[in-house]
This record gives sequence, C-alpha cells and structure tokens, in this order.
Amino acid sequence: MSTVIWVAVVVVAVAAIVAVGYFVLQQQRRHRLRDRFGPEYERTVQERDNRRDAEQELIAREQRFSSLDIRALDAGTREIYTKKWMEVQERFVDAPGFAVTEADHLVTSVMAERGYPTEDFEQRLSDLSVAHGRTLDHYRQAHEISTRAAHKEASTEELRQAMVHYRALFEELLEAPGSSADDSRASRRVETVDGDPGRTGATAPADRDVPRADSTEPETADDDAERASRRDTQGR
Repeated sequence: MSTVIWVAVVVVAVAAIVAVGYFVLQQQRRHRLRDRFGPEYERTVQERDNRRDAEQELIAREQRFSSLDIRALDAGTREIYTKKWMEVQERFVDAPGFAVTEADHLVTSVMAERGYPTEDFEQRLSDLSVAHGRTLDHYRQAHEISTRAAHKEASTEELRQAMVHYRALFEELLEAPGSSADDSRASRRVETVDGDPGRTGATAPADRDVPRADSTEPETADDDAERASRRDTQGR
C-alpha cells in the first residue's frame, strides 16, 4: 500500500475519532444541561430557532450565574422570612389580592437577600433558572396571576393558586443551594396538575396550608356539634 493511501487512511481515522469525540461531548453537555435546568431546558429549546442556540443560551446563563454572589441564608434570617410568610398567608382569608401582592414582594425580597439581581423580571427568571429550573414555572404562573389581580381580573381561586406557586419557589430560596432538602423539594414539586404533564403543580401539603378566602369556621366544629346533637336525640 502506497504512502498516500496510508496517509489518507490515517486522516480518515483521525477525522472519525474527532467526530465521535465531538458527538460524545455534545451528548454529555446536553445531558448535563437537561439535568441542571429541568423543564427550562425544553422550554428554551422551544423558544429558540434550534437546539444549539438554546444550549448556548443556557451556558451563558450558567456563566452569568457563576459571576453572581449567590449566598445561603443563615438560620436566623430563614426563621424571620418563614414567620413573614405565615403572616402573609394568614392575611389571605380577609384580603386575598393584597396577600398575593405581599407574597410577590416577599419572594423578591428573599431573592435580593440571597444575592440575585431583582430589577428586571425576565432577568430574574434567567438567573433563577440555573439553580431553580424545576420550580421556576411556579414563579411564572404566580407572577401572571398577580399581574391580572392588580387589574381585578383574577378569581379568588386563582389568587389561592398564586399563593401556592409563590410558596413553591419561596421554600426553595430559603434552603442552601444544593442541599438535600432543596433537591427533595424540587423533585416533589415537579408533579402534574389534573393529569396534565405539561404543567407543574405544588405538593398537596403546600396547597392545603393556604387558607381559602371563603372559609370561616373549621369543619371539625360543625362535625362535633352534629355528633353531639345525634347523641342527645338517641339518649332521649
């Protein structure tokens, strides 16, 4: 076999190795981005012209995120914010619209405390997507309802759902990045709502803890009174 043929074979072999290596690196990068951004990966792909542009944007988000001074909250600050959330949630019964507005401000305040820039909403979404991509849709839905509520266009049930959505992100923001509690909450909250896999919903406990604006007396009090009445009737 001539030298020219040997050279051609080597060149082809090297090109094949490079191509395979590039493909493997691309797949590894894609897997890493999917794992880190969760639903935000597919959302970004759908919003861009092609997958490559979407992945480049996500990488740019990671680079910006690494330049931010994101920090965990200390135990005392977490306790203060937890109490503030409970107060906001209690006000929902009497003033649901006002409570949702307060919840929005409280989430923004926690973000600022953690080191996130909060001037622009779209930039907030971009920055949050790096560490909270699996619950970010909660924030989008809550913000959308809150905006409509400001124009008196949201129902009481929608306002209650906004509180649930705000709480999903709020609880994650209180945890240290990468903590087991943070990861556990994120995985539990990526659940479907009414069987629709295209939407994310909060866990049942978070939903149950938000009071309904039309509730007055606990149901257990009515049940106890009814049972007592039946006992009196049977005893006579």
